[in-house]
Amino acid sequence: MFGKVRVLFGLAWRGLTGVSFRLLYKAMRLWVFKGLYALRAYRRRVRAGQLFPPFLFFAVTNACNLRCRGCWISAGHKPDSLQPEAIDRIIGQAAKHSVWFHTFLGGEPFLYPPMWDLIAKHPECYFQIITNASLLDEATADKIRALGNVTPLLSIDGFARQNDLRRGEGTFTRADDACRLLKRKKILYGVATVVTSANFDEVLSSDYVQHFVKRGAMYLWYYIFRPVGANPSAQLSLSSDQIVALRRKLLTLRKTQPIVLIDTYWDAQGNAVCPAAQGLGFHIGPKGTIEPCPPLSASCDNIADHDGDLFETINSSDFLRNFQQFVHERTKGCVILESPAELATFIGQQKACDVSGRDFLAELKSATPHPSHDLPGQEIPEDFWFYRFLKKTLFFGMGGYG
Repeated sequence: MFGKVRVLFGLAWRGLTGVSFRLLYKAMRLWVFKGLYALRAYRRRVRAGQLFPPFLFFAVTNACNLRCRGCWISAGHKPDSLQPEAIDRIIGQAAKHSVWFHTFLGGEPFLYPPMWDLIAKHPECYFQIITNASLLDEATADKIRALGNVTPLLSIDGFARQNDLRRGEGTFTRADDACRLLKRKKILYGVATVVTSANFDEVLSSDYVQHFVKRGAMYLWYYIFRPVGANPSAQLSLSSDQIVALRRKLLTLRKTQPIVLIDTYWDAQGNAVCPAAQGLGFHIGPKGTIEPCPPLSASCDNIADHDGDLFETINSSDFLRNFQQFVHERTKGCVILESPAELATFIGQQKACDVSGRDFLAELKSATPHPSHDLPGQEIPEDFWFYRFLKKTLFFGMGGYG
């Protein structure tokens, strides 16, 4: 018990002394308290049989300056980007349904200049920007601090050797420098880490977590690797034993490290969760397509449908509702990992468009199934009341897959 109290005290002390009070206040008001209200509104919609998520993902562009292994993004010679007017309209519509938290991802969002005006235009909302951090300079940090309603989430997959194997030479050093800059500016930020078979021991070590505590990160978001994209690198996938070990290690780290350790895979009882199958967050691609989740590059719906009424488009989407049923009949986990060939058949039957820029269905048909986090009989409940509370009230849907 004393250890848990010390962790919470350390977390609170780090927040009060390491983050600008103005930014901390905005995060509490716009992210935490409005997030609680957004989830209550979402649950009311579920009881009424309505489908509309409490949070939205915007892939603002598929332009990117990196080519990471296992990434689902494929930018052509001329990258696609969402029109800022469309994003502005959707944010306004979403607010009418108590949705104020939005994640901007890509590609690389810092290659999308209209993003800053959009964030400034909606001070009542809170924005998470998932970035590889290679373009995060002094001027960008000053914009983030001035706006106040932004939390950057930096994608880092281990220390230099492991990270650079996946993301490219020199990327860890640039991202680590960005962490130092954000700490110096007292900006609330987090780190997103994809757990692979190669970096497993490293990224789940106390040394790794403590490194980012020292760098000023307030939260560390873990994702399970999914072998998708033009370079799927299936050898990086986790075994079922590693996934169980990941769960156990997270519970241990949560009781010893003064940083919020996030996953979107298990609920407070340790049951597996697929956020897309629960309707907790859908992905709007750079062409305006609406997809179940970022790495699932198929769609039957577009933000321009129903005269641009996003609520009507999502709520009336047979594809999104049928996807939920498809998942629920098979797993509580990830069908991309567990049932790629069946998923390809389902997408074909739904006559969904392939929006990957490659041949997504062929990739799924040829993919080898891998275990996901749905491991019946091996559920491990949260054993720290703080995380049980967060899991039940705040965690799910608050980010994107890295």
